[in-house]
Amino acid sequence: MKNTSYNKNRNRKNQLLGLILLTGLVGTAYEVYQMNKIGKVNHALLSGEVVNDENYPFHKKFADAYQQGKTGNFKIAVQGFGQLLEAPKKKQGNAFEVTPHLKSQIQFNIANNLFRSGLQRLVGADGEIHEDALYAYQQAKPAYEQALKLEPTSQAAKFNLSLLLSVIPNNIKAVAKEQSGMEISNLPQGLP
Repeated sequence: MKNTSYNKNRNRKNQLLGLILLTGLVGTAYEVYQMNKIGKVNHALLSGEVVNDENYPFHKKFADAYQQGKTGNFKIAVQGFGQLLEAPKKKQGNAFEVTPHLKSQIQFNIANNLFRSGLQRLVGADGEIHEDALYAYQQAKPAYEQALKLEPTSQAAKFNLSLLLSVIPNNIKAVAKEQSGMEISNLPQGLP
């Protein structure tokens, strides 16, 4: 009688341990799948390729903006990175959070694209620095400063900011960009 009771308990323990083992194997397989999927996205981001996985919209947008800047579409790149700064803090269904480090990287990329845009239009036919270049430089400066505020140890941002400051003439004043004809406020131009 004791032997039968002992065998039943042992069978129950074996079944329970088998169930735990099966659950662990399924969980491990799922984690390996997720790591593989994340690894592909990370590889695409590191190599500058476009991310096509719809489960990572933030990363897809970042890679798209980076690719635009890489191909010389600086204005589109700046707009894309700017949209990333307006992204929600946490994505529903995905525990992704825009950290200060990531915000610093976004600001750095905005500044780089503005700086490169200014370098592209550096001088006019008369040898003077083009107004669009000055405007781009003046927009890049606060973006580099914001990147450094968020990540003070960023050597790349420090270097690029010092390079930008060496390109901007010391005696320039803020360049007023022409308005596009669309008035944001209700007040007409020229009235207090």
